[in-house]
Amino acid sequence: MGGVIMKKKNGNGVFNSNGANGHGANGHGANGSNGSEKTKNYRPSDKEPFMNERQRDYFRGKLLSWREDILKEAKETLQHLQDENQNHPDLADRASSETDRAIELRARDRQRKLISKIDAALHRIEDGTYGYCEETGEPIALKRLEARPIATLSVEAQERHERRERIYRDD
Repeated sequence: MGGVIMKKKNGNGVFNSNGANGHGANGHGANGSNGSEKTKNYRPSDKEPFMNERQRDYFRGKLLSWREDILKEAKETLQHLQDENQNHPDLADRASSETDRAIELRARDRQRKLISKIDAALHRIEDGTYGYCEETGEPIALKRLEARPIATLSVEAQERHERRERIYRDD
């Protein structure tokens, strides 16, 4: 019977085979770096000007590291799918293999969409709109950006959006 790769979903909607979110304790890649030694142990704080250069560098590094992790995992999945491309004589084995393949491809599709959101966030960093709510123009809380670096709405605006979605979905 074909082996099943267990994937766990992290708080950012990313599936990883090791159950972690692909980021070290400091929010960067497993090696703990984002390319800059001075931002290695840095955490954005409400005590400094919002979206100053240091905060932008921090979130840029976090987004780039996240993107790199996703692309690396996609390459591993592609390699796994190519290696798994075998003919199973047993119908149950074939069905199990096809189900595993469909799940992996669906996860990769979600990650492809996530990469476009990461790219959009990186673009917002460059044009100076990153960290500000698209609906209200108010700053998005640093804790929210830390948890979801691709966020485009403040918590309040996101809650309003979700309430409207529920109302229209129930119609």
